[in-house]
Amino acid sequence: MYSLKKTFFTLNLLFFSLINFAQNVINDSADPVLERIVSSEKNAGAKKLAYKANQNTQNYDLKYHRLEWSVDPTKSYISGNVTSYFVALNNLSKVVFEVSNNLKITAVKQRGTALSFTQNSNDEVVITLPKTQSSGVLDSLTVSYNGNPVSSGFGSFEISKHSGVPVLWTLSEPYGAKGWWPCKQDLTDKIDSIDVFITHPKKYKAASNGLLISETSVGNNIITHWKHKYPIPAYLIAIAVTNYTVYTDPVTSSNFDVVNYVYPEHLNIAKAGTKETPAIIDLYSKLFETYPYAKEKYGHAEFGWGGGMEHTTMTFMGGWTRGLIAHELAHQWFGDKVTCGSWQDIWLNEGFATYLNALTIENFDGKEAFKNWRNSVINQITNQSGGSTYVVDTTDVNRIFDSRLSYSKGAMILHMLRYKLGEDVFFTSLKNYLADPKLAYGYAKTADLKKHLEDVSGLDLNEFFNDWLYGEGYPSYEVSWYQNTNNHIVTFTVNQTQSHSSVSFFEMPLPVLVKGVNGESDTVRLEVSENGQVFNTNIPYDISSIEIDPEHQIISRNNKAVLGVDSVTLKNEITLYPNPAKNVLNIKNTSTATVNRITFYDLVGKKEFQIDYPPSKIGIYKMPVGVHMIKVETSLGTFFKTIIKK
Repeated sequence: MYSLKKTFFTLNLLFFSLINFAQNVINDSADPVLERIVSSEKNAGAKKLAYKANQNTQNYDLKYHRLEWSVDPTKSYISGNVTSYFVALNNLSKVVFEVSNNLKITAVKQRGTALSFTQNSNDEVVITLPKTQSSGVLDSLTVSYNGNPVSSGFGSFEISKHSGVPVLWTLSEPYGAKGWWPCKQDLTDKIDSIDVFITHPKKYKAASNGLLISETSVGNNIITHWKHKYPIPAYLIAIAVTNYTVYTDPVTSSNFDVVNYVYPEHLNIAKAGTKETPAIIDLYSKLFETYPYAKEKYGHAEFGWGGGMEHTTMTFMGGWTRGLIAHELAHQWFGDKVTCGSWQDIWLNEGFATYLNALTIENFDGKEAFKNWRNSVINQITNQSGGSTYVVDTTDVNRIFDSRLSYSKGAMILHMLRYKLGEDVFFTSLKNYLADPKLAYGYAKTADLKKHLEDVSGLDLNEFFNDWLYGEGYPSYEVSWYQNTNNHIVTFTVNQTQSHSSVSFFEMPLPVLVKGVNGESDTVRLEVSENGQVFNTNIPYDISSIEIDPEHQIISRNNKAVLGVDSVTLKNEITLYPNPAKNVLNIKNTSTATVNRITFYDLVGKKEFQIDYPPSKIGIYKMPVGVHMIKVETSLGTFFKTIIKK
């Protein structure tokens, strides 16, 4: 199996709009739409995992492409010229591009001079340079070709119809670009900028990446020129041609529009959906940073799939729901601008896109809808007892594209960081992450995000990431409480069990809602870091009940609130005898509490031994003679007793 290099891809093919998390409870086994999404992602991932980078293309760095294509949506045929500017990474005598054998290379020229070349059975064109190109030198050449494109990705180059009208679209995810143009498919080499010239019949419109420069009439054809000046890998370069109706949704807060290329028969449906795009752009820009490609555009082009593919600046759309629009748009920040640097860190793409869609629910539909989304997602996550968001086995495509872990749990980890750190720290950290010049228009790993969160918060987040990201499972909380009627001090005792043995304790602030007998309420935040932890706080009214995390801020399940007793009563109802004792210490428990653990200490506080769920008789014959402290931890609270060993 190919070992992944320093980076990878943006996971693009995402039919995410088909699920509205605010309205549907997500269940891995019960939601057939989600299963189809996951199945599609697995297919893409399987191809990526099987792919081996062509070592013959590793000796140069692409800087620029001039892409000139002639197409007609009625024909599965393409002819064109691909001019490539590249810097030699070592001394070059030959240059290799990848191209499927069904495409015929007709000429290769460098500054007007024809170069010799061969096409081989390995889907390569091998070009002999007229002289050695020294390492570090920039040069260029043009490859001319034609043929019937092969479909080797998710369609790659597709000819079909909508309402009887021909349509052509490309979708090179994951490695289909070579099926329709000579290219370098290495995911680690983004081309710095491109010009795209599409020659097509006059009755059609052509959509592509970047900014529309011109539409020039030449005989019976139009030459449509698009220019993109940001780094882009080959598989995100795309075109679509049909009788599009084109309209814009202005982004009033910025100097660009959302440009929409839609089938005429779907115009009203599309307009109803895309009208919210500028507001979502404004939201993401406010929360994170200005849209990363604001000097060009954001756009949608309708195509023949039921979901979406976020080609940079021009997402191809198979539907017009807000969920799909929000998710694919989110990838322009988290996925296209900053791309996950390995399969292990896939949550940096998909967890973010899932959470940004949830932020549109929060800001457009209100707090209650956002709470319902969190509840649904937590239910999905905790349907199983294990599973790490961080991908350990990168050969398992089922795990990489696990909707429960990479998408939903990844999103909730972000929400828990937001809750733990606070609004300002959380969003400032993400702004810094996106603006980091080492990451922008490049690649990132989990450690990069963690560093920015720690730099802004001043906290050590090792324990958080170890528990929630790298660890598996979830906690279940039991909180016992007792209110002193004389001073209104409330004592909370927090215990936790874990669904998976990889985590001994999930550290996380725990919100507890207290309710008064006369309708009062307050939320208390308990900074829980260990089992049996006791918290005392003043609540200036009589409490009738408590609820654990009613707003669904934390991944947890089967939580339980228990009305406790005061420590004096508990201490009197759980006795240790005889005292002094010689060989055996007896435990008598007449309370409703369960004794979870007893721990013995000497007088200087050194731990001697502990017993979990102790029996009624404990042998102490090996204990040294003298005074000992005993910590008694129960389901209703913790207290200390002193005994004398004879």
